[in-house]
Amino acid sequence: MGAIFTSLGRTVSAGIVLLILIIVVAGAATGQMAKIDHAYAGVIMRWLHVVCGIMWIGLLWYLNFVQVPTMPKIQPVESRTAITKFIAPTVLWWFRYAALATVITGLLLAAMNKYIIEALTLRPGFIMIGVGMWMALVMAFNVWFIIWPNQQKILGLVDATPEEKAAAAPKALYASRFNTMFSIGMLYCMVAQQNAPI
Repeated sequence: MGAIFTSLGRTVSAGIVLLILIIVVAGAATGQMAKIDHAYAGVIMRWLHVVCGIMWIGLLWYLNFVQVPTMPKIQPVESRTAITKFIAPTVLWWFRYAALATVITGLLLAAMNKYIIEALTLRPGFIMIGVGMWMALVMAFNVWFIIWPNQQKILGLVDATPEEKAAAAPKALYASRFNTMFSIGMLYCMVAQQNAPI
């Protein structure tokens, strides 16, 4: 077991193998083996969308509930270097690509199920999912075009004067807090649509 859990790659691979085993055993037990068809492809796409969304919103909430409030408490200031030089850039890489993957898989899912136009134009029966989609698009825009460019300055990943770094901090923080606020309603819209289309 130690060989699996000492490597993230092996842990994720073991999780995928476990998932396949669950699908096969459940299919054999019920006599309903999964057929690779449009419906099953929709299940896989929805699963990918949820996995990507968990990574995105999980990191958003980690940043807002854990990292940002904790940073000022780390003393002396020099002790923050491990976070700013190693942890934060890695978190922000996964954060922005999880946002992109969530949006892409969500749009593909909507297209596969033939409701993308109805949702994006907020037609009756698709209002909740449409509002959720628009909220997610705004959030993804913030990730790539407000949070990330300003975080690059703050973390010293691009050249910036001390004044530019100071100006970047509130922009990144407010966009991140905006996304945290939006995520609450966005997640509700996604869940509500599945259970009571509005």
